[in-house]
Amino acid sequence: MIGKISVRGSMRNKILLICILCTLIALVLQTILLLNVSSNMVYEQARDMAYNSLDNMQNEVRSYIRQMETNMVNIYNDKSFLNALREYETAQELREDYYRYARDYAEKHFTANDGMMALYFYNSSHEIVSVYRKTSTPMRNFAADIYLDEDTYNAGRVRDYVESDENRMLISSYRNPSRQGDMVRFVLKIYDISNIKNMIGYIVCDADVTTMLKIMKKYQAGDNTFVWMQPAGDRPFAMLGQSDGKFIDFYTQIMVNIKETGKAAADMADSEKVFFHLSQTKYDLDAYAILPQSVLKASQKMLARTILMSVTALSFLMIILYTYITKSLTKPLAELMDTIGRIRGGETQLRVNYQVQDEIGKLGEEFNYMLDSIESLIGQQYQYQLLVNKAQYQALQAQINPHFLYNTLDTMSSIASIQNCDLVSELCQSLSNIFRYSLDMKYPYTTVAREISHLKNYIFVMNVRMRQEIRYHFDIDENVLLYSIPKISVQPLVENAINHGLKNKRGEKNIDIKIWQAEEKLYIMVKDDGVGMDGKEQNRRLRENDTNLIVEGNSIGLSNINARLKMIYGEEYGLTIKSEPGQGSEVYLVVAAKKEEELYGKETV
Repeated sequence: MIGKISVRGSMRNKILLICILCTLIALVLQTILLLNVSSNMVYEQARDMAYNSLDNMQNEVRSYIRQMETNMVNIYNDKSFLNALREYETAQELREDYYRYARDYAEKHFTANDGMMALYFYNSSHEIVSVYRKTSTPMRNFAADIYLDEDTYNAGRVRDYVESDENRMLISSYRNPSRQGDMVRFVLKIYDISNIKNMIGYIVCDADVTTMLKIMKKYQAGDNTFVWMQPAGDRPFAMLGQSDGKFIDFYTQIMVNIKETGKAAADMADSEKVFFHLSQTKYDLDAYAILPQSVLKASQKMLARTILMSVTALSFLMIILYTYITKSLTKPLAELMDTIGRIRGGETQLRVNYQVQDEIGKLGEEFNYMLDSIESLIGQQYQYQLLVNKAQYQALQAQINPHFLYNTLDTMSSIASIQNCDLVSELCQSLSNIFRYSLDMKYPYTTVAREISHLKNYIFVMNVRMRQEIRYHFDIDENVLLYSIPKISVQPLVENAINHGLKNKRGEKNIDIKIWQAEEKLYIMVKDDGVGMDGKEQNRRLRENDTNLIVEGNSIGLSNINARLKMIYGEEYGLTIKSEPGQGSEVYLVVAAKKEEELYGKETV
């Protein structure tokens, strides 16, 4: 009982201390933050938020403009109209043949959401070809030709753009006198697709600013924020917000400066107002905003209130958590310690009984598992000793069996020799050499000379089996005999040639084995005049280099050899195949030209 009280009291004191320290640290950090974060930094953060809002607005406006541009660019899909613009000599001829073209184009390529109100097609001489006005009433009228009154419809801006070298879409505006509202204008030059330097006409699309105003409204910081769009050197449009006379004067000063100089003055500042400007270089359309200083400074007060409320809420929350944690942690820990004490007293069959799946429950499960494991280990000790003895016996037996096999074959060879069975004697001796060479894997590398000796033993056995059906030709550079290669690399190539190239061939059968050195590489070629194969498919499989063939140990074919070589020497080495069905096969094995002492040192096998 004393143990329980001590544990519970100690744990509660620790938790209480942690809670108090965390609360104090949080309060200190928040205080330091408030003292060190200057009002200018908070002010700049508020400015950044305003700029981000303006940037998001520009992105959405840009998407709308891009859609309008796409609608107009579709003119290049009408080859007939483009040819007419290029070939007709007078605008009158064009108007006679394409009088309704603007209406048909508008109905096909524009939707109600685009806000298109009027569409004009002009030739390169600024002569109207076709016009479509969505509404033409005294109260909602649009000009039949924007050049009939250039000042009213801001047509001079269009003319200057068309006669300039500018090739991006123009965005302009004008105030429609009948609608008493601004219209946004998009102008796109039309070029001859056979000579892109030759302009043959242009499209003028007048749209309602309502679509842009809806976008701008989503990102307006408040009714006291004044926002508008204005191209450089042009008039403003899409103005949003209500402000007093001081704001209007400030806006007028900025607007005039942009129209006359193409940009706002760098020194524009005001103690009561903040001026924001964000360019959109692709379409030369800038967004501007005027925001009262009081709106930005309000963020400082809001931040301070938020921090104080957060600290207060955190303090209360930690007090509540303290009460819950002390009950959920100290009680099961005290029970766990009590159980451990009873087990130490001799009740070894006792186990922790705590069903909640938390860290303490996991600790109890692991403790019970540990006790069960100790009891199980004691009972299994004798069985483990038997397994060790058995493993030692099998290891000894594994060492004896190969020697027994070699000795048996040698004995058979001697008996066959005594009985004058020279072929059987030689066959047994060759088999003995093959087994001894294959099973001796102490060293994974061998020399070319020993590999060729192993290959000749294999060829002798195969000649006995196949009654000398195959002729073998060796062309081996004597200078490469001491070079090192992985064990059993050449014999599988010959075996592959026999089984897959010559087995089903009738008539004369030949296999050529050639080994030579070129630069720093050792080349081994095995060539047969058999039935051939799909060399491209085989090379594709070799490039895939499935290393599972080595890990699983279930193949001694070409893929296995290729994977081993790439693993040992690198990706530039391995096997390649030249073969066509019915034309024989050539298999090339490439490894690094290294001598045996370079791998094992001075002492070689």
